[in-house]
Amino acid sequence: MIAAMQLSRDDVYVCNIVKCRPPRNRKPEPDEMNQCRPYLEEQLTLLQPRVIVALGATAVQGLLGTTEGITRLRGQWKLYRGEIPVMPTFHPAYLLRQPQSKREVWDDLREVLRHLERARPAE
Repeated sequence: MIAAMQLSRDDVYVCNIVKCRPPRNRKPEPDEMNQCRPYLEEQLTLLQPRVIVALGATAVQGLLGTTEGITRLRGQWKLYRGEIPVMPTFHPAYLLRQPQSKREVWDDLREVLRHLERARPAE
């Protein structure tokens, strides 16, 4: 989908809410996310992203501090720290189990492209 957006892997930065994998690849616990939060915040401060695409419930919950599920949040713009636009969407692992949801993710990513186009500085 990155390539379909006319972007290369070098155009995007991938980071995780937690910086190590929990045992048996389980969902991170809130205290684990909180322990890793300073590292994530520093990454985002250094990167100054124009937009964040949050892939899955863990990403959205860790970034925004919400307990709402990804199905309810996906496709709706949110703000990280009141300033960076966040587009919640489904995690790629979910799409492997539910390939019919790829259309929804693609719709979300097209909205991200529209946002980036509107936010592009004038040359």
